[in-house]
Amino acid sequence: MSRLPAWLGRLLRRAAGLSGLERALVSVAAVVAALVLGGFVVLGSGYIASCREPALYLFGTSFCFDPVEVYAAMYQGAFGTQLNQALTLQRMTLLVFTGLAFAIPYRAGLFNIGAQGQFVLAALGTTVTLLWLGPLVSGTSLATAVLVPAGLVAGAAVGALYGLLPGVLKARYGTNEVISTLLLNFIATAVAIVMVKRFFNNPGIQGTVTRSIPEAAVLRPWLFPTGSRFSVAVLAGTLALVVGFWWLLNRTTLGYDIRVLGRQRAAAVFGGVDAARTTVLSMTIAGAVAGLGGALYVMMVVGRWQTGIPALGFDGIAVSVLAGNNPLALVPSGVLFGALQSGGLAINFQLGIPRDLVEVLRGLVILLVATPELFRIAGRYLRRRGRLRPAGGEAG
Repeated sequence: MSRLPAWLGRLLRRAAGLSGLERALVSVAAVVAALVLGGFVVLGSGYIASCREPALYLFGTSFCFDPVEVYAAMYQGAFGTQLNQALTLQRMTLLVFTGLAFAIPYRAGLFNIGAQGQFVLAALGTTVTLLWLGPLVSGTSLATAVLVPAGLVAGAAVGALYGLLPGVLKARYGTNEVISTLLLNFIATAVAIVMVKRFFNNPGIQGTVTRSIPEAAVLRPWLFPTGSRFSVAVLAGTLALVVGFWWLLNRTTLGYDIRVLGRQRAAAVFGGVDAARTTVLSMTIAGAVAGLGGALYVMMVVGRWQTGIPALGFDGIAVSVLAGNNPLALVPSGVLFGALQSGGLAINFQLGIPRDLVEVLRGLVILLVATPELFRIAGRYLRRRGRLRPAGGEAG
């Protein structure tokens, strides 16, 4: 094997040994660095762009964009009003579900890239279930009590089944889960579109869209303005779920099996861990969590299934990496990403800044925040493989 450069070995070894507090501090520092670097990007873009009235004069040079004004508008767009806060928390909630769908298999040494497909199919399963059950319970006092749990269960069940498939392929045939889950995303979207067009399409609306779910199944806002499309009850349930999964991973036998399998697969199997069972369970649980996110997207945000579902499954991967794949840390990580998304919309509308520049700012934050965690993952992997010695020298 080729030798690692000394500086790279020291960097990876240090990253692999970071404590939880140190990782949190590194993430905060990375966010600050990303904002500072983003400010220079805004200045550079403002220097190149043409405008009628420059927003900033600096050292005799005019700039069309002012970084301070951009960040102020981003903060206002994310937290300035109750409606903006609701949008940020809505995004955060959904990203926590898709982040969990990546974090749980990752702790077992698996990469679930398929949360998007699980999310999409679960959203359709929830919609179809509610459209079928709605007429049966409409007008009764039990409509909400029946439809809301039914929608959530349907979404979780569809997501779990779609997560089970790559889990079985991995456990039984050794199929690479990165490839299988990635391809299943495209299959899920194609299947959903075909099913809606042929069986569930709303003839009164142009496009691929179903009828709206019954009003009794819509999760209403509370403490937030009407039309905010965010339920505080969902937030409370999400926080409880995060705590529950932290407890599952750290205080239960299944969680122990998952963690040991992810850290050292050969030793785990030698110690009696059923690798196939744990693999299938991890992927199935992940699919169920992503499916719950899809159900909430339908019942809280759009009220029906339609094309153009955001790439929340892929964003959830970045959220999980930033959180160190720790369920509890998914909440602040999700808030950051939710604020970037809702704040990005604000600076686009209020300041007329191109959407491409908004995406560059988001990408900078993701890149600089995720890079230290990627170094930590690489360091731990190389240390397990014996290519990174714990102290002094580099493995060959």
